[in-house]
Amino acid sequence: MSFEITGKLIVKYNTVQRSETFKTREFVIEKSDDINGRVINNYIKFQSVQDRTGIVDRFNEGENVKVYFNIKGTRWEKDGKVNYITNLDAWRMESVMAAAAPGTDPQPNYNTPQMPAGGGDGGDDLPF
Repeated sequence: MSFEITGKLIVKYNTVQRSETFKTREFVIEKSDDINGRVINNYIKFQSVQDRTGIVDRFNEGENVKVYFNIKGTRWEKDGKVNYITNLDAWRMESVMAAAAPGTDPQPNYNTPQMPAGGGDGGDDLPF
């Protein structure tokens, strides 16, 4: 199952070569939510692996992004102790435009009829 979240890119870490054939890269986004007039900031760390480690390269820290990710869980046992690890495995990112300033219309209103080009003189320009 795939998930998505939008937030501000806070930090990009360097790619780490974990073994000869496996590499990872981490990055953090800040997700702000207004809960009853109080802004709560959450910092979410993602991991990308292998050929996906470059997905964060074209984005700048401070930029608003949408991250698509999967949740991966691993059971790890060492010296008789069991531990569970959860990773947010990012596989795609895209830029998100900041909210438009008040009074601006960021998208055309497609529900409003538009006059055809040519002044609307009633002439029939249809080819048939």
